[in-house]
Parts: sequence; structure tokens; C-alpha cells
Amino acid sequence: MRRSNNLFFLIIPMMVFGFFSCRTIPQGATAVEPFYVEKYLGKWYEIARLDFKYERNLNNVTAEYSWNENGSIRVVNRGYNTVEKEWQEAVGKAKFVGEKDVAKLKVSFFGPFYSGYNVIAIDENYQFALVAGKNLDYLWILCRKTTVPDDVKEKYLKIADDIGYNTSDLLWPQHD
Repeated sequence: MRRSNNLFFLIIPMMVFGFFSCRTIPQGATAVEPFYVEKYLGKWYEIARLDFKYERNLNNVTAEYSWNENGSIRVVNRGYNTVEKEWQEAVGKAKFVGEKDVAKLKVSFFGPFYSGYNVIAIDENYQFALVAGKNLDYLWILCRKTTVPDDVKEKYLKIADDIGYNTSDLLWPQHD
């Protein structure tokens, strides 16, 4: 029994340290400040993304942000799965990690599990956004329309490259 207790007291501090040391933004990235969440709410089209299992095979991907009654942000991601030939939708919530004028948030689609969601570049009219996840495995280019001008695309790719993203791995989903 004594050995179990020692193991317990070793594991708990490691779990607590792990919980508080989790990064929500990649090293070298900076969240937009000041950030105006009211201007960010609404529908966005996914122009580019790094592939990951929850968006695999999706085209016509959109994200829509609105307020929940409890003050968190409602997130509705929707896309058409080209393999399964059906629409998929995920509803989640986002919360600010710190101050509400800094675009550093955490988002959850699975109960108590959150991951980083950080707007790292946005134009003054909130028409184009570059969003980083918690690490270099997650990146999105979003737009209020289904296409983004080449100059914005190049600017956002350079920002991502400078942080350390491999932008040659980006997927460019269709909107049709």
C-alpha cells in the first residue's frame, strides 16, 4: 500500500504541472491585440488549413461564431465530407484565456477538453483572419467570402512561415 501512495503523490504534481504548463499558442506567435470580438462574430469561410482528423475530407467548410447565454462564444463548424457524401457539423464553445481584448482563446468541442484558438493576424475590417492552434499542427486562413485576395494570402503565409509553420502542407478546400 505504501508504494501506491508514493506513486499517487508523484503523479498528482506531474498532472498539475502538465495542466498549467500547457501552451495555448505556438512559440513565436502573438495573439491580435486589441481584438474586437463583436466584429469577429458571424460567418467565416475556411480558405486554408493544416489537415487533421476532425476536418479530413471536408470542403465547403465554414465556422460561425455567436454568443452563448453564459457569455462564452458558440462555435459551429460545418463542412461537406467528400468521401461520405454528407454534411458534418460540430458545435463547441470558446472562452478567452485572458483579457477579452486579446485574441487568445481556448475552444472545446468535447466536454471539458480545450485547445488553443488564437487569431494571430486580422485586417482592420475583420474580413480576413489567420488563426493558430495550440502548436504548429493547427493553422487556418479564414475569410468572410469564399476567396481571399493574393496579397492577403501571401502576407498570411509569410507570417505563418516566420513562426515556423510548414505552409506547403496547407490544404485549400473548395467552396462550390
